[in-house]
Amino acid sequence: MSTLKRVVQVLCIFFSTVAAAQTPEPPRPEYGTDITIEMAKKIAAAVLAECHTNKWNVAVAVVNTHGSLVYYERMNNTQSASARIAVDKASAAAMYRRTTRVFVDTIARSGPAVMTLPGVVASPGGMPIFSGGKIIGGVGVSGVTGDQDEQCAKAGLVGM
Repeated sequence: MSTLKRVVQVLCIFFSTVAAAQTPEPPRPEYGTDITIEMAKKIAAAVLAECHTNKWNVAVAVVNTHGSLVYYERMNNTQSASARIAVDKASAAAMYRRTTRVFVDTIARSGPAVMTLPGVVASPGGMPIFSGGKIIGGVGVSGVTGDQDEQCAKAGLVGM
């Protein structure tokens, strides 16, 4: 009886996993016209103001919808690696139309397979930029912890 019970449990888990895998993901927002340099500078200034207030040295990058750099700035004494990481986070957020925190959560929930996708950055701090309900670019911040990077990126998007 216990073997039968176990088989039924395994089958229930299997079929619930298959059903969950077939549930379609909600549609992602459409792309809009690429972000302007003026908007990119405004976002970066707000990011840097938040980081300066907290005494966090960071790099900030703003990219267009294709992940190409529009604006970049690095605070003094920010670790060298943050220059590349900020651009990568911004690009991933814009091109995949989601925050980079989503990749962290997906890996924790489903395993590392998502890491095989090109340009994935599994570290918080990358956020898509919206205007009129459409994605116009991405912002990436790097230099402190992922949560702190994300806090600064969100501060840059306030008022957008």
